Amino acid sequence: MRIREVAISDDMIRLGQFLKLAGLADNGAHARELVEDEEVTVNGRVETRRGAQLKHGDVVAVGTEKVRLIAEPTPPAVHM
Repeated sequence: MRIREVAISDDMIRLGQFLKLAGLADNGAHARELVEDEEVTVNGRVETRRGAQLKHGDVVAVGTEKVRLIAEPTPPAVHM
């Protein structure tokens, strides 16, 4: 099974936000339902906290779809 990668522009993101960003949930209510129904795993373990912090390399799965979080922090602004 192929694992899709989704980049974020920060070091961490909450699970509920990532589910929406990755297209695993249609909206916040759907993300909450998926988590409450124990349909979401993070790194192979069921995650029941919608606010769980995810970091670079974590793999989130819903059903047969798996997505790896890739953190690509934006470089600091250069002031001249």
